[in-house]
Amino acid sequence: MSAAREMPEPALLPPDAPARARLSLSGISCIYGGFTAVDQLNLDIVPGEFVSLLGPSGCGKTTTLRMIAGFVRPTAGTISMDGAIISAPGAVLAPERRQMSMIFQSYAIWPNMTVAENVAFGLKLRRLGREDVRVKVATMLDTVRLGKLADRYPAELSGGQQQRVALARAMVIQPRVLLLDEPLSNLDANLREEMRFEIRRLHDTFKFTTVYVTHDQGEAMVTSDRIAVMNAGKIEQIDPPYLLYTRPRTRFVAGFIGRTNLMEGECGGTEVRFDGFALPRVMFAEGETAQQGRVTFSVRPQSIGLRHNPSEAGRAQCTTPGRLLERAFLGETWDYVVAPEGSGLRLKVATLPFQVFEVGDPVWLEFDPAQMAAIGKGE
Repeated sequence: MSAAREMPEPALLPPDAPARARLSLSGISCIYGGFTAVDQLNLDIVPGEFVSLLGPSGCGKTTTLRMIAGFVRPTAGTISMDGAIISAPGAVLAPERRQMSMIFQSYAIWPNMTVAENVAFGLKLRRLGREDVRVKVATMLDTVRLGKLADRYPAELSGGQQQRVALARAMVIQPRVLLLDEPLSNLDANLREEMRFEIRRLHDTFKFTTVYVTHDQGEAMVTSDRIAVMNAGKIEQIDPPYLLYTRPRTRFVAGFIGRTNLMEGECGGTEVRFDGFALPRVMFAEGETAQQGRVTFSVRPQSIGLRHNPSEAGRAQCTTPGRLLERAFLGETWDYVVAPEGSGLRLKVATLPFQVFEVGDPVWLEFDPAQMAAIGKGE
């Protein structure tokens, strides 16, 4: 690793420098033996942006994070920070020289140090004066709502409080990039939900450039400016959460982000024809039906309406009769499975709790073509 020590640290940009990516991953790959963990991945992250790498186990997200941190050398491609290369196949800048902070799944806080001592550790390594350390630690602990717990030890804290200590320690040194590797995986469901909003609140306060790795779509949706959905070492789609959910571009993204119905349609003339019914082509969002032939559509369960009677005249062209096959009450919603009349489709439909239908009832399905996303040619 001698080549790594020869790589210069990225220079700080002057305040009036032109805007550019804080982090730029250009064609990076990582191959272990015969297995390709990350495959020709490209990603630019601007200063102050919060980007999540989201995907199932084995998709390459943690390997990508470790390459950004400098723990893993890329097999191909480069990683740059503020325009300066910090990782390449021949040389890697050492992790401690990258001006980054990383938070792991385990909190990695020292049990023999108090909360304040844990948070002060990185500042003391940088040889800051005692008063500077005291002020910075006190300010940070107040920001993460741990000011009154400064003298406690980790064993005296809850899981959520320990995670706040880890966040405070990582942020107090003002890193140029903050890296988080599934930091909430050890918390129970209620604490995870609370900490999602806490992480977003802290990001809005400090505006650190942040890369967050998770397999939990809820965490990614709450915390992120953009989400990169990864599969088999590649980014399938990167977009803001709302756009990713409402306009998925691949089958994998449509199925991984929330629940959906995948429906094959035939685009031709003035209609899009599905199995057993058709919808007016003009009512789809612009560009969704531009291509001719078979197209796969992603249709979210909550975007399909259920009615006891046919729709009023203005919506009649978007309704079709069906029969209710299954139902489950989930508290906040009813989940139904409905078969359109004369169709082999089995569609998942979600309604509000007061919209109650019985199994076997004849019902009317009401579609909103503007909420149906075309994700490519049908197979």
